[in-house]
Amino acid sequence: MTPRVALIAHDMKKDDIVALAGEFAVTLAQCWLVATGTTGARIAAAHGLEVVRKLSGPFGGDLQIGAALADGRVDVVIFLRDPMTPQPHEPDINALVRACDVHNVACGTNLATARMILDDLKLHLSRV
Repeated sequence: MTPRVALIAHDMKKDDIVALAGEFAVTLAQCWLVATGTTGARIAAAHGLEVVRKLSGPFGGDLQIGAALADGRVDVVIFLRDPMTPQPHEPDINALVRACDVHNVACGTNLATARMILDDLKLHLSRV
């Protein structure tokens, strides 16, 4: 089965997620990718990856990805959060992270955890 990976980043973390996607581009190219609007556009433009784009987070993109996750259509979430900046859609963000916990979906909210998850995914894909 093709892994289904969601990629999300707050504004101050967009450069980080674009760099992370480049670091793992070979692995991510083997996955079905979904992202919030701007994040997905930047990753696709920078690395040529095919990314299904949802709305931007403040306009409901986090909720769209959360709904897909609840329906079993997302296996991994990489959500680089900015803990130092208040987010106007914080309830949506909390709902998405909570959905990961409820549905036992791996969720990396910082670079260290994201790299661990993507390293494991890379290893898994090399065995297939």
